[in-house]
Amino acid sequence: MVKWEKVDDTRVEIEVEIAADSLERALNQAYKKVVQKVNLPGFRKGKVPRHILERRLGPEVLFDEVTEMLVPDAYDQAVAEAGLKALGRPEIDLLQLEQGKPFIFKATVEVMPEVVLGEYLGIEATLQTSEIGEEEVDRQLEQQRHRQVRLQVVEEGTLENGDLAILDFTGIIDGVPFEGGEAEGYSLEVGSGSFVAGFEEQLIGLRCGEEKDVAVTFPEDYRAGHLAGREAVFKVLVREIKRKVYPPLDDAFAAEVSEFATLDEFKADVMNKLKAAAKKKAHGELTEQVVEAVTANASVPVPAVLVEREIGRLLGEMEHFLRLQGLSLEKYLSFSGKSLPELREEKREEAGGNVKTGLVLEAVAQKEGIEVSDEEVQDKVRELSAVYQLDSAKFEEYFSDVSRREGLRREVRLDKTRDFLAGRANVRETTAAAGQ
Repeated sequence: MVKWEKVDDTRVEIEVEIAADSLERALNQAYKKVVQKVNLPGFRKGKVPRHILERRLGPEVLFDEVTEMLVPDAYDQAVAEAGLKALGRPEIDLLQLEQGKPFIFKATVEVMPEVVLGEYLGIEATLQTSEIGEEEVDRQLEQQRHRQVRLQVVEEGTLENGDLAILDFTGIIDGVPFEGGEAEGYSLEVGSGSFVAGFEEQLIGLRCGEEKDVAVTFPEDYRAGHLAGREAVFKVLVREIKRKVYPPLDDAFAAEVSEFATLDEFKADVMNKLKAAAKKKAHGELTEQVVEAVTANASVPVPAVLVEREIGRLLGEMEHFLRLQGLSLEKYLSFSGKSLPELREEKREEAGGNVKTGLVLEAVAQKEGIEVSDEEVQDKVRELSAVYQLDSAKFEEYFSDVSRREGLRREVRLDKTRDFLAGRANVRETTAAAGQ
């Protein structure tokens, strides 16, 4: 016999009663196991009659064994009979365990909560598109041009802002060189702000081979406390000057950095890619608007066990991708100065939001009959491999695990549900200039 009732929105208590004759059979089976481990004077090991065993050691000697034998199957059957989807392991309390009487126990467990969907079709949303102009294309080309920079040694002429200066220097305070203030062949980009304020500016105009005393004052909050607020003089020698030279934006540049023969073709391709990226970004933002609204419209309690699982999943995902980059979670924690419990707490809010959104999306998917094929899962594996620019074989191996692949299938199903909701939203479109 099974009875159950809600404790709160995410937990239930299930009371299970097992008939007295079933308990007696289990006690007999338990006796056969326990007696093999008992030594009593006057009896060979394994030959103590049950009534003597219980009289000498008490009937409770068999109860632990009986509990292990009966509770798991009875609990699973009770959950199925009650039509519940249990989450995590139950807390078991024995209410009655006596010979000749029914065995009664209570299980308290978190269960999948009921999701009450609100409005989810025809959600009001704004599609914010970006107008891509020639200026944005020019910015992209300029970034590409800067990536092709080369350094040219300046034989004649003076050091300018933006040049790379190769320096020897010695820092002196009160006539004495100080620790950490000396270097030879040091590379400094003038104007980068890498040195103490005023240092780099005083180098401008110097020639290769020229020396100069550069006077500076360390700031009061300087990281090296023994230098904070102190006045110093650096004796500087400019050993070499290198100047950045950028290639001209012409057909030769386009042929070198792209698959196109002319600059016009390259610019057209950049424009198309910028438009595609802007469209994808706008669709993503629209989808998130809709999903947030659908989630807000729904009523759903968030089980703590699912939040803990999601935190574990987020950390596992983080650890996996750290490992692909040659790092471990332990090293990351060491570098960041965080403990694992602190990192788990950092992930808690994100995990709770993910769980709530996931429960709502799953409810929509179930109501609308949204399913995922094996080919769609495989497409997602290939997509992830391309996004992270990692060997596809490694992703295949990672997602060959059944639980991980089912997790990925769930992600794909949720993504399809997001697209379904966005596709049925009531969308108002606005346009803004790129970058706004």
